[in-house]
Amino acid sequence: MSAETYRDAWGIPHLRADTPHELARAQGRVTARDRAWQLEVERHRAQGTSASFLGPEALSWDRLARRARLADTARRCFTALERKDPETAAWVRAYTDGVNEGLTEPGHPNPAPEFARTGLAPGRWDPWTPLGVWLATHILFAGFPAKLWREHISTYLGPDAVALFAADGPGTAGSNGWLVSGERTTTGHALIAGDPHRFIEDPGVYQQVHLSCPEFDVVGLAVPGVPGVAHFGHTGTVAWAITNAMADYQDLYRERLRRTGAGVEALGPDGIWHRAARHTERIDIAGEDTVEVEIIETDRGPVIAGGPEGLDDGTPAALSLRYPPRVTADLGFGALLPLLRARRVADVDRALDAWAEPVNVVQAADTEGGLLHRVAGRVPVRPAANGLRPVPAWEPGHEWTGWHTPPRAGLTDGVAVMANQRGPATPLGVEFAPPHRADRITALLAGKEHWSAADMPAIHTDTHLGSAAPLLTHLAALPSEAALASEAALTPEAALTPEAALASEAALASEAAPGPKAAPDPEAAPTPEAAPDPETAPTPEAAPTPEATPTAAPPEAPPTPLTPLTPLTPEAADLRDRILAWDRRMDADSTDAAAYAAVRAAVVRRLAAHPVLAPASVPPAYPEVLLPWLALVPRLGHALEHLLRAEDLYGIDRAAAVRAALEEVAASPPSGTWGDTHRLAPWRALPDTATAPGGEPGLSGDHDCVLCTSPVPGLTDRAARGPAARYVWDLADRANSRWVVPHGASGLPGSPHHHDQQPLWLGGELAPVVTDFDRLTKESDD
Repeated sequence: MSAETYRDAWGIPHLRADTPHELARAQGRVTARDRAWQLEVERHRAQGTSASFLGPEALSWDRLARRARLADTARRCFTALERKDPETAAWVRAYTDGVNEGLTEPGHPNPAPEFARTGLAPGRWDPWTPLGVWLATHILFAGFPAKLWREHISTYLGPDAVALFAADGPGTAGSNGWLVSGERTTTGHALIAGDPHRFIEDPGVYQQVHLSCPEFDVVGLAVPGVPGVAHFGHTGTVAWAITNAMADYQDLYRERLRRTGAGVEALGPDGIWHRAARHTERIDIAGEDTVEVEIIETDRGPVIAGGPEGLDDGTPAALSLRYPPRVTADLGFGALLPLLRARRVADVDRALDAWAEPVNVVQAADTEGGLLHRVAGRVPVRPAANGLRPVPAWEPGHEWTGWHTPPRAGLTDGVAVMANQRGPATPLGVEFAPPHRADRITALLAGKEHWSAADMPAIHTDTHLGSAAPLLTHLAALPSEAALASEAALTPEAALTPEAALASEAALASEAAPGPKAAPDPEAAPTPEAAPDPETAPTPEAAPTPEATPTAAPPEAPPTPLTPLTPLTPEAADLRDRILAWDRRMDADSTDAAAYAAVRAAVVRRLAAHPVLAPASVPPAYPEVLLPWLALVPRLGHALEHLLRAEDLYGIDRAAAVRAALEEVAASPPSGTWGDTHRLAPWRALPDTATAPGGEPGLSGDHDCVLCTSPVPGLTDRAARGPAARYVWDLADRANSRWVVPHGASGLPGSPHHHDQQPLWLGGELAPVVTDFDRLTKESDD
């Protein structure tokens, strides 16, 4: 036997070989057969050559990839890996050999129709390409563009606005993950469950796979284009899973650059002008002329925005990016083989000491009762100011001076829950996700003493919206005719106001919510490509205060009288009463959830149009790929609960905004359910000509639900982000484990396994994990 390929009922590849290297070759080969077009797209993204076949819409990404030196960094990292860890380097090389074989083998011609549509032929993979794919996938994970947002909003509203707007913003990614120890399960052995939240791509960003050889037998979720199983795996005796730690490990520096006869120089913190590396590259664009891009790298890092002449609009600015793999020539691939070989939690722990990025919180358990809850990854030690905004490269005191020791944590009441909230990684980050998802998972787990693998989908698909209370409070404060009649006898100080009504918010927030409910199964529509995947979001009270920077005084709102105490129109009063009686579940079949979402969106739009906030809607002339982090409406939408709860919002009459939004929606209410507009919007490199507008499935969930299907309030109800996979790892018996992905195992349109898992994903169900080769269908000997 060299290598054998088997399939289960869902078309998931199960691979068996004599050695890890033959197994890696087989993994590369089957990935090329199943995901050839996806591999081609990822290879081009890593190289910064996407515009050559996707056209000008991909140019901004290509510029970033070139200017950030992604391909060059991947080459450096592979060269260093060959020197430090030749076994892993040879294993990676075997994977790329398999990819190249699978892309060209005569017995398996590639039927992916996208190649014919673009006129492309599959390109050859280099040994460093998997490292480039990994880096391109995660370069935006730490959310360095959020530092541009903090600087931008501070310019208009002052530094206090940073904490006020600190919430999980657009272009971010998150995850749910929970570890239940044996004392809290029906079997006495641990369970690990969760779901990574990413942009939903078609084909999907995770690939279910089973890798078996004499040294190990592992099932898990692989990243197409990268060997092994990095993030989510089960070896039979130990299992692990990750969530994004929300750590801040990339820095932006404002550079002072000047041209000389010899090239470009940058002013250093020593007060001396130093020679910067410089060259030019050409980017081909389908249907347009080739463009030239200038590549500059200072002692801090590559310049990703602006240059000696400033930004595109002439604003004097140049920003360099410092990120760990560019500094260390290490992407952490040395952890991948040890993870596959792990037998106990201690093995996983040792393997993760070599992890680099993205920085994750890892949960692991083994069959002997071992448990692990730790941060893994490389975060530089540097001043706090570096984490908040771009810092001046010419001033001393912003250097990296070492690496943080990754924190560890334990369990509470036999469970550990991570949903990107403040936790063990708090010392390493600036902004974290609101606590709603984590609190809800914790509450659900507390509702039952012992849990089984079969119980976990009820948590995966919970739709209770934890962030609804502030808007509901403002709606409750709006005057009704009955309230006005009773208020007529009160003093003005005692009149009903939103501020007074906020006292009831704690009661609203603690109302008992109905039990878990699985998501139903309707329909949705695609959107253009959104920014890749990083992550950011804190509670405002916990967010650090940025150092004072020169800012314009926030514009003063004209004095606004108290909202006139006139009754709502009957239609608005009825709508308000409906929403207040709503169970706070964002279910696809709920008309009340649709009404709440419509009012929420209208409030966001009205706040965005207010003269105090509207000027911030015009971002600086940064590269287009960074602009999602600087967009005002999404920032308002995701920070709405904080903006409505704040003691004052720059003099803005929020009660008037809520009232006007309610009247607006009452005059033209949603005609259907939440799922009619909250539809899946998967990203495809080429638009899907076969799917009609509105043809994608409708979804339950929302941004702050455990079932995190993220609309952008005020902009769109469609969800480009959501659970990119779901899993349950059972340490009592791996055969009781379960998993699902949004589409299917195959990336080939027309394959029976292209979208066959979508009904399960929509319904909150999971497919069984099969590892017995006698129950599988043999496909080939390679």
